[in-house]
Amino acid sequence: MVDYHAANQSYQYGPSSGSNGAGGGGSMGDYMAQEDDWDRDLLLDPAWEKQQRKTFTAWCNSHLRKAGTQIENIDEDFRDGLKLMLLLEVISGEAPLLRVPMGCCPPRRPIAARGRARPLPAAAALRRHGPVPGNSGDPKAPLPLFLGVRPSGERLPKPERGKMRVHKINNVNKALDFIASKGVKLVSIGAEEIVDGNAKMTLGMIWTIILRFAIQDISVEETSAKEGLLLWCQRKTAPYKNVNVQNFHISWKDGLAFNALIHRHRPELIEYDKLRKDDPVTNLNNAFEVAEKYLDIPKMLDAEDIVNTARPDEKAIMTYVSSFYHAFSGAQKAETAANRICKVLAVNQENEHLMEDYERLASDLLEWIRRTIPWLEDRVPQKTIQEMQQKLEDFRDYRRVHKPPKVQEKCQLEINFNTLQTKLRLSNRPAFMPSEGKMVSDINNGWQHLEQAEKGYEEWLLNEIRRLERLDHLAEKFRQKASIHEAWTDGKEAMLKHRDYETATLSDIKALIRKHEAFESDLAAHQDRVEQIAAIAQELNELDYYDSHNVNTRCQKICDQWDALGSLTHSRREALEKTEKQLETIDQLHLEYAKRAAPFNNWMESAMEDLQDMFIVHTIEEIEGLISAHDQFKSTLPDADREREAILAIHKEAQRIAESNHIKLSGSNPYTTVTPQIINSKWEKVQQLVPKRDHALLEEQSKQQSNEHLRRQFASQANIVGPWIQTKMEEIGRISIEMNGTLEDQLSHLKQYERSIVDYKPSLDLLEQQHQLIQEALIFDNKHTNYTMEHIRVGWEQLLTTIARTINEVENQILTRDAKGISQEQMQEFRASFNHFDKDHGGALGPEEFKACLISLGYDVENDRQGDAEFNRIMSVVDPNHSGLVTFQAFIDFMSRETTDTDTADQVIASFKVLAGDKNFITAEELRRELPPDQAEYCIARMAPYQGPDAVPGALDYKSFSTALYGESDL
Repeated sequence: MVDYHAANQSYQYGPSSGSNGAGGGGSMGDYMAQEDDWDRDLLLDPAWEKQQRKTFTAWCNSHLRKAGTQIENIDEDFRDGLKLMLLLEVISGEAPLLRVPMGCCPPRRPIAARGRARPLPAAAALRRHGPVPGNSGDPKAPLPLFLGVRPSGERLPKPERGKMRVHKINNVNKALDFIASKGVKLVSIGAEEIVDGNAKMTLGMIWTIILRFAIQDISVEETSAKEGLLLWCQRKTAPYKNVNVQNFHISWKDGLAFNALIHRHRPELIEYDKLRKDDPVTNLNNAFEVAEKYLDIPKMLDAEDIVNTARPDEKAIMTYVSSFYHAFSGAQKAETAANRICKVLAVNQENEHLMEDYERLASDLLEWIRRTIPWLEDRVPQKTIQEMQQKLEDFRDYRRVHKPPKVQEKCQLEINFNTLQTKLRLSNRPAFMPSEGKMVSDINNGWQHLEQAEKGYEEWLLNEIRRLERLDHLAEKFRQKASIHEAWTDGKEAMLKHRDYETATLSDIKALIRKHEAFESDLAAHQDRVEQIAAIAQELNELDYYDSHNVNTRCQKICDQWDALGSLTHSRREALEKTEKQLETIDQLHLEYAKRAAPFNNWMESAMEDLQDMFIVHTIEEIEGLISAHDQFKSTLPDADREREAILAIHKEAQRIAESNHIKLSGSNPYTTVTPQIINSKWEKVQQLVPKRDHALLEEQSKQQSNEHLRRQFASQANIVGPWIQTKMEEIGRISIEMNGTLEDQLSHLKQYERSIVDYKPSLDLLEQQHQLIQEALIFDNKHTNYTMEHIRVGWEQLLTTIARTINEVENQILTRDAKGISQEQMQEFRASFNHFDKDHGGALGPEEFKACLISLGYDVENDRQGDAEFNRIMSVVDPNHSGLVTFQAFIDFMSRETTDTDTADQVIASFKVLAGDKNFITAEELRRELPPDQAEYCIARMAPYQGPDAVPGALDYKSFSTALYGESDL
């Protein structure tokens, strides 16, 4: 027999020669080679042996109870090798479970229900991957793969049921051979020591099993076994105060590390802030009780075993801690899988919501178009213009009130459609195909039909209103002309029948003759009106005017009256001509006076009007032109005065002849109402207005000279500020396309440039002051400069906007570079390529320029079918509005977006497989347990029944569902 304490220094395990041990055996061998060389006497410490017995016994029972048994004494119950082989079967899953006719394990405590985000206990995580043997009642059910151990080609042989020592030794040897087949090299541990109940050898063997099956496969950031488990503990407990895990002995004495591990994964189970470092017993008992009750981790140690030992046993602590690792690692994996599925389903649900919105909006819009077109195609005319105007008002109400929201809906529908297609493309989903008749093209066709009907309806309304307006216009025109004619003929018959010429003087006769001639001329002129009245009446009859009867009656009365006037006119003319020659002499003088007085009177009235006319001038040249014209007018006054005296002399001559021949004049001149008194009065008025006009023109001349000074003053400053703004705009344009230094250097340079522009503001303020003076003087033009204040203001605002926009573009480029991980060299390369093909320096590339830029960056978009298809795809990304231009920001977004990773169907299938416990199907119960309620029901409603040979009632096919998310389907 070999002493266990000596063997503990030498037993090692690692890949044995020719074995197919699980991966990671080499690193575990390294771990064993690097283990501290403990003092042989320390290993005999009874406290450590007690801790190992408790811990190893609890660990073994946590697995043996899955087979319906347990151990009480670790060095006695493994002596016959039966429970040892049963333990290896459970933890390796490589042979049918053996039913040991012994007492069953104690009843397990119920596991608390958990929420969606709560980590699963170890047992619950194991149950997720398949039924637990021993609980299902089927002793031949396949064992699950516990603790990450994969089955190898070596199978655990059948145990021998005899009770002799040789049978026990054979069973233990079979167990040791099986451990060796897993890549573990056992040194100095023999079957005889185990059969004889050697406690040290038995504990050493159990520790070897724990290392191989519970600790070896732990891997955290390329570290495994002990180092991996220690790193995992350090990462999980790092945020907690008073916890500093550096080893697997004294770092765990105060119990805070155990509580921190539980709180990190199940914060609702531990009130960590209430724990005290100076009360380790309470802390340890709290952690052990919570782990046993809620996490299905059996209590492997008592708090006093740890607290009352200067240095707790490392193997016991590692065994206990590994149970926490396995309890939480399975839950974390399942939660990650559930989160991935939730993300994918959320994207799909959002896309389906957008599809439903599109279908609903499209249906509503098409229904509105269907109802509106018949109304627009109605062409039934109305009888009155009021009724047609009401139709026109209804149409205008349609245009103002009803149609604009539909235009907005149509625009929003197209935007939603494009947004949906973009989201489907970005999430690697198939393009959305609307229902039949609800394509964007169908809506556009319906809209085009609507607008054609709308245009035809508007044209018909206007034509019909014009027709009714024509009728109303003709009727009103008839009434107006008839009223004018009737007013003109009123009293004409009585005048023509009057015999006033029998007692008239010569002048009266002459006047009557002239008056009669004028009447005849007027009568001839009214002939056209009478003919027009008759023609309008005829047209109204032809157009079936509703009041044609009254029109015809009135027209006949006018025609009869017209014939009577013609006969009376002829009779009066004959009577007047008989007395015409009797009073001609005096009449000739009156006529001469009238002929010369009327033009002179008109001239004086025009002169007075011109002298009193208000004038508005804007330049010195205009006022000088007015002064020159006024001087020319004053030069004509002497000639006008002589004409006035000649006209007055004619009037005096007529009076002299009448007096000398004793002729009685009738009073005023029969040919004119312009008397000598009127002529003299107006002449005096002209004489008074001339000096007033002189004074007004001189005042205006002084004002215009002052305005000219203001113009020159403003022009001088504007001709400086305007070119300065234009120069700065050109400089900013050059800066925006150059690549001098990093983006931060460019941003700094632009901000310095912005400050220099702001410092120029006082010059603009001075120009504003000068412009204020010009506005107060009501000066509207300035020939001394091409710059107006409005141009200066617009230029200044554009300058400030341009420099701010340029700064913003650089800042956006910095944000894009940092967010997308683009290096400065890549950004400069992108900018250099963009600027190289931006020939007009407009800040945007046309399609051909953009294609050349892509080719220079290595994209295969040559002029062939495949290249054109790829280029059209890229253009739809960078120019979704089809403006024909690609901005630099869109170019940067595209270049960064090309490297973005997306979910795939295989990733979703793998996530569902985790939730299904590696089965080819999943059940509704598992979906409702792992996913939020709405997304679980979403999957259940859409997953097809699973038809595989291993199907169970209610099994769902998650593979076809996941594939459908990324392919052609009805989802």
